[in-house]
Amino acid sequence: MKKAFDNKKYIRLQKDKILDRVNQFDNKLYIEFGGKLFDDYHASRVLPGFEIDSKLKVLTTLKKQIEVIISISAEDIQTGKMRNDNGLAYEDEVLNLVDKFENYGLVVGGIVITMYNQQPLAKIFYQKLKNLSLNVYLHYPISGYPHQTDFILSEEGFGKNEYIETTHPIVIVTGPGPGSGKMATCLSQLYHDNLKGIRSGYAKYETFPIWNLSLKHPVNLAYEAATADLKDVNMIDYFHLDAYGKSTVNYNRDLEVFPVLNKMFEKIYGSSPYLSPTDMGVNMVGFAISDEEEAIKSSKQEIIRRYLDACRLNKMGKFTIDAVEKIERIMNELSITTDDRRVVRAALDYTQKVNCPVVAIEVGKHIVYGKKTELFTASAAAVINALKYLAKLPKEMPLLSYSLIEPIQNLKKEQLKKRTQRLHLNDVLIALAITATTNEMAKAALSQLPKLARAQLHSNVMIDTDDIEIIHKLKIDATMGTYQDTKLLKEF
Repeated sequence: MKKAFDNKKYIRLQKDKILDRVNQFDNKLYIEFGGKLFDDYHASRVLPGFEIDSKLKVLTTLKKQIEVIISISAEDIQTGKMRNDNGLAYEDEVLNLVDKFENYGLVVGGIVITMYNQQPLAKIFYQKLKNLSLNVYLHYPISGYPHQTDFILSEEGFGKNEYIETTHPIVIVTGPGPGSGKMATCLSQLYHDNLKGIRSGYAKYETFPIWNLSLKHPVNLAYEAATADLKDVNMIDYFHLDAYGKSTVNYNRDLEVFPVLNKMFEKIYGSSPYLSPTDMGVNMVGFAISDEEEAIKSSKQEIIRRYLDACRLNKMGKFTIDAVEKIERIMNELSITTDDRRVVRAALDYTQKVNCPVVAIEVGKHIVYGKKTELFTASAAAVINALKYLAKLPKEMPLLSYSLIEPIQNLKKEQLKKRTQRLHLNDVLIALAITATTNEMAKAALSQLPKLARAQLHSNVMIDTDDIEIIHKLKIDATMGTYQDTKLLKEF
């Protein structure tokens, strides 16, 4: 994939921007950190060359000056809220984040449970954190938040929250997901610091939307498609336009809350350090785009991918039709259809030809196929064929002998009582790894596995959950359709 983004330049620019922002205050800056820190696959797809852990790399360049606060809502603990990407409950994700930050040499200063109101599961989690010798703090619901600023900025408002002791000039405030209370945690700290005579600052670490690209730029529209279920809308920052006469892009939630934040800043500082939501952001992504044309192509592909995923989730009852239709409107604005994702049309055409479920994988400019057989799922067959293509092996050459496949099938049937005895992708890769110890061709094929990262894949039927998990681990960009032939669907 052709690069569209200079990752080293981004890390340098973003680091300098953070340091510049710290110097605007009394050497204490709280940065609200949204989005994914460790695995930002959306950014890497939209801006090829953006590394999935780029944000973390920015932080590690400043790790001597940084500590981390992780916030989690007590309400999310009580309702058992889970992340969609890794299936972890929010409280388990908090512990996961602690481990990850510490592995990168970043100090975790504390964990704050927000919206705490004696929820039973939150009380249990609080004690668990204490037992693990982690610093844990409680923040409480505040009546009228965020609009009743006089009450919020009082002893009965933020004054009731426990103050989080921090020792580094840059404090990253993050959480396991949306609604964790990150902004409220930052503002509570500003209030308490001000009482102690410390003029600390607040900023938002952002990636999308990119403020210095146009409102309808495909990169920004791809962000809108990615957050369609959250009802986020990219908008011109009219505060910035009024203050500076320059058009910049932000999103609706920041624009809606800015007047309230501005009033809080005025009460805390005497005057607000910011004239617009754009001013609050720390975002140099737009200055590191090295090939805008390639970024536009990649963004259009991401929008199509999001649309197909939205259609799939809608059929499963996990995505509203309004969100699907929103992405459709974005596609119409850009005059793109699902046929512009090459593997979609290829998979459909081949499905109609062989009359069985098919997976198509685009490797470079070449498309390979896999169809469901008595031995393999379509996904497993497609990956095997892609590896053979990359290793320049004959397509007809079997890499796995039936003498190896048969005992796996028997195990699945007799002992594991599986519904189907076909080998799934994980079965095939394990068998291939075993074969590679004695077979040079299997070894050559297996060595090509890393090259499948960022390959494009489409299946015209829903992929089995076991296969999709491995596809994600291989970093293949996958989409799925729902082929209309009910006989094929039932058989699959």
